Amino acid sequence: MNTVPLSVRLAQRGLDSVTLLVLPAVLCVIGLFVYPFLYGLVLSFAPKTGGILANYRKFFADPFLYDTIGTTLLIAVPATLLNTVVSIPVALRVRLMAKPRLLTTILVIPITLGTVLVAEGLLNYLGPRGWLNRALLEFGLSDHPVRLVHNYWGVFLSLVITGFPFTFLLTQSYVTGIDPSLEQAGAMLGARAPARFRRILLPLLIPGLTVTLCLSFVQAFSVFPSAVLLGAPAGPTRVISIAAYQAAFEQYDYSMASAIAMIMAAVQVLIVVALLAARGLVYRGPAGGGKG
Repeated sequence: MNTVPLSVRLAQRGLDSVTLLVLPAVLCVIGLFVYPFLYGLVLSFAPKTGGILANYRKFFADPFLYDTIGTTLLIAVPATLLNTVVSIPVALRVRLMAKPRLLTTILVIPITLGTVLVAEGLLNYLGPRGWLNRALLEFGLSDHPVRLVHNYWGVFLSLVITGFPFTFLLTQSYVTGIDPSLEQAGAMLGARAPARFRRILLPLLIPGLTVTLCLSFVQAFSVFPSAVLLGAPAGPTRVISIAAYQAAFEQYDYSMASAIAMIMAAVQVLIVVALLAARGLVYRGPAGGGKG
C-alpha cells in the first residue's frame, strides 16, 4: 500500500510550503497584538468596584477624562491634514528632480531622531530662552518671548515635524507609482498643470492618500512624549494617552487604564472607518464605472 507523502497531503488541503511560511508571522501577530488586545479588553470589564461597565461609566461621567478625546482630536486632526496636504506638492516636486535621494534623506531625518530628541530640540529652539526668541528680542521684532512650548503649539509642531517624514514617504510611494505618460497625454491635449492635477493625478492619489490619512492619524492620535515634554499635561494638552498613563502608573488602576485604551482604540477605528467610507463615496475606480 502506497503512503501519500505528508507534503502532498498538506498541499491537497491548501497548506503548501509557501503557506506554512506565513505561520511565524501569524503567531507573532497573535502573540504581540491579538492576545494583548483581548487581555486588555477583558481587563477593562473587571473594575475594582462596580459592575462590568463601571470603568466606562466613570470615564464618560467625568469631564476631566472624556474631554481628553476632544483635546487629542484637536491636536491630531490638524497635524494629520497639514502633513498630508504639504506632502503632496513636495512629493510631486521630488519626483521631477534629477537626484531626489538627497532631499528625501533630509526630509526623513526626523524619523531617525525620535520623538523625545525632537522635543528636546524644540525646547532649545523655541523655548523662552531659545534661539528663536533670542533672535526676535535681539532684532527688536518682539517685546517679549513668544510662547511656543508648553502649550498647544509645542505639541502641534512636534507632531508636524515627526509625522511629516512618515506621511511624505507614503505619499511619495503613491506618486511615483503613477505612469508619467498619463500626465503627458493630458498636457498634449492642452490641459494645464492645475487641471492635470485635478483630473488625472488627484483621482489616482485619492485611494493612497486615504490610507496615508488613516495611518498618520493613528500615529498622531497616540501622541504621548510630545504632550508631556512640549505641552501642558494637566491642562490644554492633556491627551487621552496621558489619562491612560495616569490611571495605570499613578493610580495603579490597570482596569481603568485598559478601559481608556479601549476607548482610544474605538475612536481611532471610527475615524479610520469614516475615512475609508468617504473614499468609497468620492472615488470610483474604472471597474465601478465612476469618475476617473
